[in-house]
Amino acid sequence: MGICDDIGLLRTFVSIVESGSISAAARRMRSTQPTLSRQLQTLESTCGTSLLRRDTHRMHLTDTGHRLLLDARSMLSLAEEAEHRLRNDQTELRGKIHIFATIDFGQTVVSRLCAAFLQANPSVNIELAYTNRPLHMLEEGCDAGIIAGRVTDESIVARQLGPIQRYPVAAPSYLLGRTPLTRPTQLEKCKWLALSGESFGGAREVRLISAKGDVRFSISPILLSEGVTSLREAVRMGLGVAVLPLWLIEEDLLSGRLVRILPKWWAEELVAHIVYPVDHHLPQRVRSFIDFAAEYMMPVLKPVH
Repeated sequence: MGICDDIGLLRTFVSIVESGSISAAARRMRSTQPTLSRQLQTLESTCGTSLLRRDTHRMHLTDTGHRLLLDARSMLSLAEEAEHRLRNDQTELRGKIHIFATIDFGQTVVSRLCAAFLQANPSVNIELAYTNRPLHMLEEGCDAGIIAGRVTDESIVARQLGPIQRYPVAAPSYLLGRTPLTRPTQLEKCKWLALSGESFGGAREVRLISAKGDVRFSISPILLSEGVTSLREAVRMGLGVAVLPLWLIEEDLLSGRLVRILPKWWAEELVAHIVYPVDHHLPQRVRSFIDFAAEYMMPVLKPVH
């Protein structure tokens, strides 16, 4: 028998920990102390190690017990939600969801995502916050977040939504009268505008990719910004060259307001993620939003080179 084969053993273990003693858990579960003791022993035997250390005053979780407690709570939460849905045939989601997103991505793509979810679930409310420093947003009470760029925090779950296509672009006014740009190495001498922050790839190096390989070169930006929309505005004015995401500049490229430099080359992709707590008992409305976001973003972030 595996550890997770008998959910009743996990429920007993969690109840003992939360009650503070086997006798208190027995009263809480309307069972007997010997029964719960045997169930705990069975679970520890299956794990092959002790989960609790007990003395005359209190119980202490072992390292294994602490890890199992987090997992057991998550599994019990999922089981309770499944039972609740089956019992009540619940089809309508209700309540508030607190979401955060990186600023520019949030004000455009994520705003449209939230609107689509609310149209499909009219009994849900969403509170959307913006930040380019998302590390502590989950700790401050947000249910989930959608961010663009690298995720290095191992204490959260980061589910990939898709790649963000990016291209080096400029305004026709910047390129007018200049030597035609035909090789990536020529871009080193251009005036560059760049996003600050390592999560966006760093502001001192550009990596361009083609079907034949990739090239890296250093840049010294004349403008650094935390917001990619502000870079687009400066590029539109003819200030210089920047790597910008397709979701932001697609209309500019179609209208000719911006042009791709070296059309057979593209910049290193960033990955969009939806992040949420690893050990949190997520309400069904949040889980539904996470699944909805993954499906919604698939065509939005489809690869185009």
